[in-house]
Amino acid sequence: MTRKRPRLHRAHWWTFFRQWLRNPRRMAAVAPSSAGLAAAMLRELPEGTRRVIELGGGTGAVTAALLDAGIEGENLLVVELDEKLHAHLSVRFPQVRIVKGDAGDLPRIAAHYLADGPADAVVSGLGLLSMPREAQRDVMAAAFACLRPEGRYVQFTYGPAAPVAEDVVAELGLQVRRGAFVLRNVPPATVYVYSR
Repeated sequence: MTRKRPRLHRAHWWTFFRQWLRNPRRMAAVAPSSAGLAAAMLRELPEGTRRVIELGGGTGAVTAALLDAGIEGENLLVVELDEKLHAHLSVRFPQVRIVKGDAGDLPRIAAHYLADGPADAVVSGLGLLSMPREAQRDVMAAAFACLRPEGRYVQFTYGPAAPVAEDVVAELGLQVRRGAFVLRNVPPATVYVYSR
């Protein structure tokens, strides 16, 4: 078992890195999220979270952590735009609803795949910091359209500032709080939490 896990980790890493080489502007990172970053994101979920949407599933580091934390596969919706990463996730997590799609189209996707009501949380690995303001607004508005009133949007970023522009936060009537800084991630990352 100890030999299989490092081999599996390398396979996920190479899958992610190959996709980054193909399109570095669309991929927010050069390596998958670490277990420490996934744990830091999960600590920010509202108490009693059962239904989660993940944006930008990558190779599944956060997906695996959500399942390990007790989120049922049928209550987890993962949206991944990259075709190869979508295929990778679909094979790795057959019990999870994995959808190839754009985060800006989330209300339509969630209505079809998570039809039993709003989500408790959205967790995101999208590269919001590098997106234009309009794209940030579209993603955040779409995410909050799918969340219950007390729901949270949990985002990590590699930059020194909050990943969503202040005017977007103000326009959407959101609050932002800085969470954990995770040094043991490539590159180091900071978690931010958005709520109504």
